[in-house]
Amino acid sequence: MTQNNIFTTPEEKLELCFNSFKSKIDFKPAVALILGSGLGALADEIDVRAVLNYNEIEGFPLSTVPGHKGRFVFGYIDDVPMVIMQGRVHYYEGYSMSDVVLPTRLMRKMGAEVLFLTNASGAANPDFSAGDFMLITDQISNFVPSPLIGPNIDSLGTRFPDMSEIYSKKLRGIVKKTAEALNIKLREGVYIQLTGPNFESPSEVKMCRMLGADAIGMSTACEAIAANHAGMKIVGISCVANLGCGLTDTPLTHKEVIEAADKAAPLFKKLIKASVVNIFHEELNK
Repeated sequence: MTQNNIFTTPEEKLELCFNSFKSKIDFKPAVALILGSGLGALADEIDVRAVLNYNEIEGFPLSTVPGHKGRFVFGYIDDVPMVIMQGRVHYYEGYSMSDVVLPTRLMRKMGAEVLFLTNASGAANPDFSAGDFMLITDQISNFVPSPLIGPNIDSLGTRFPDMSEIYSKKLRGIVKKTAEALNIKLREGVYIQLTGPNFESPSEVKMCRMLGADAIGMSTACEAIAANHAGMKIVGISCVANLGCGLTDTPLTHKEVIEAADKAAPLFKKLIKASVVNIFHEELNK
């Protein structure tokens, strides 16, 4: 859980974490990447320049989920300066929503302009299969509290941010072109975040589908809201790890999620690496 410190506001906590980071790491990333369940191996394959465990950052929330190492990795993919979250913090772990999005806000303060979100999800769309990659076009976050509830952090963004294009059309276009060039099948769809940690009932999966969701997970949407509020450009890919309850007769397990993500990892890493480089050169380093 969060290390024991007393804070008046989320802004004070963010400043404490940022100062703790600056005292240990001298690195300015352009792109921030959050790696979801079973997808953390990518961070070990970049040109690593520094590693910072979450427990080394004063006041930082600690990841408790199996498959999440719990550290920031700083380095390069090709010539792109990156900060990678090897393991995220989830609302179901018992944290406040402001703690859940603290890492996203911290990476923004580090200097990252783009947030690349990934996750492992369950399919609500019956046309999807385990191992599919879904480019997130939009999201539904109404089932978890907004990370913007409470005093606004004016230094990050406005009190009432627009959410008409959370996931950048330009960045989505770059990822789609990258997938085509690599001959990697890429679906598109809407992601919905529920609280977890339990998997959804068949009726809940049916409800999510009726609301327009294609994939269901327990993260990501809140991070995207916080990043959008802070002025970041956002793109997200969901690795479909299983069919949602009611679309399969097999009981769902976290082990199944990890195994499906591990199986998809080689193509996933190839797509992410190439997309990051193309986004950097086509959008950030013009």
